[in-house]
Amino acid sequence: MNAPQINNLDADTEFKMQAALAAQKNSYLAEGDVSAKTRIDRIDRAIDVLVKHSEQISEAMNTDFGCRPRQVNLMTDVTGSIECMKHSRKHLKRWMKVEKRPTMFPLNLLGGRSAIQYQPKGVVGVLAPWNFPLGMVFEPLAGVLAAGNRAMIKPSEFTPATSDLIANMVTEAFDPEEITVFTGGPEVGQAFSALPFDHMIFTGATSVARHIMAAASRNLVPVTLELGGKSPVVISRSADLAEAIPRIMVGKMLNAGQVCIAPDYLMVPEENIEEVISLAKDSIGAMYPSLLDNDQYTAMVNDRHYQRMQKNLDDALGHAEQVISINPAVEDFANNPLQKVAPTLIINPDDNAICMQDEIFGPLLPIKTYQSFEDTINYINDRPRPLAAYYFGYDKTEEERFLTGTTSGGACVNDVMFHMLQKDLPFGGVGPSGMGAYHGIEGFKTFSHAKGIYRQPKKIPVAKLAGFMPPYGDASEKSIKQKVKR
Repeated sequence: MNAPQINNLDADTEFKMQAALAAQKNSYLAEGDVSAKTRIDRIDRAIDVLVKHSEQISEAMNTDFGCRPRQVNLMTDVTGSIECMKHSRKHLKRWMKVEKRPTMFPLNLLGGRSAIQYQPKGVVGVLAPWNFPLGMVFEPLAGVLAAGNRAMIKPSEFTPATSDLIANMVTEAFDPEEITVFTGGPEVGQAFSALPFDHMIFTGATSVARHIMAAASRNLVPVTLELGGKSPVVISRSADLAEAIPRIMVGKMLNAGQVCIAPDYLMVPEENIEEVISLAKDSIGAMYPSLLDNDQYTAMVNDRHYQRMQKNLDDALGHAEQVISINPAVEDFANNPLQKVAPTLIINPDDNAICMQDEIFGPLLPIKTYQSFEDTINYINDRPRPLAAYYFGYDKTEEERFLTGTTSGGACVNDVMFHMLQKDLPFGGVGPSGMGAYHGIEGFKTFSHAKGIYRQPKKIPVAKLAGFMPPYGDASEKSIKQKVKR
């Protein structure tokens, strides 16, 4: 199928993408059944190239961000990807097994048998974001390969050094008919999303996801979306604040808040606000005694996102009770070539504030106070469903109310973000925060086609005995009477 040419896209690039997709589809069809051995070999090659280039990966991401800690790069993108690959490698033989299902009466008595066979979809397109530019390629790729698919990858143009390295790594480890990479700007991404893949996964902003779905719909490509949203944190009156606040701030400050499941706003009992502020300041000071020259404090990825943070801050001054910048070493941010943003608490912003309208994706934390716990549930439910939701406390009734009374992609109790680290738990959103999931068996199923198979017994005239064969008579009436009842 020839896609329409995209404005500002080099015709040669468009042709190469279409040719790569055709080559992968043809190779997949020629291969036939994709054995467990082949799938494991591909996963092993992915692991090997991640291990071999782990330090280069970190250096590339540090180059793209200007300042991104080596430990963060390795613990999130590299080890997270390797763990997903290893988990899929360990379990894929079991996941691949034909799954027996009950057969309806009376066909079961006549020897009919039903089953599900999980079949690769074919070629999966992977559109990755900039915040975890390697991890959001290789973590879903674990499920893609475990399910027996080929893949085409479009990494983010906002992290060019990492994207180029990914392209080189994939070329080193895989035949282009197995996996291939296309780098470039938004015009490449636009054309990529319009290709007739067998499945596509996009990680990124909800606003962009609408365009991705529209492009995919032209070819009826099924899409998995991992988006984001405003992930709430509710602190119960039963919580241990000295335990809760450091855990929240660790999660909030990871990658300087540039994480899709970072705590986006905090809700605390009104009588605890001053203690929460004090503990937040202490937590930041303990983790980051200084900011500007601290190579463990991540910078904004580019000027666009730095300016977006400044817009949030300027707006908050007119829409909140307090705006508290946490600057432990009292540094002069006027001299800030890396464009870092100081951790900032925004106290009781009104709902018209920008920080309460859009996902923040930075080191700003709005804190709202509440009187009744039920108010927190109503507040969350009045807004789009988030990618994650977090509860801190030891009141089991409240905990259950929070977990059953709100809907989010995932949730944590007494910590933040750790649900994504559990490779046996599905990771994904709901509604505006996404659709579909990956990780573990859910990822395998996302990238597989569950083919229902029915086997009819030999020689037995099933259709006649079950009353399906004309001329309809007593057997037909008996079958109908058995079923048309409560």
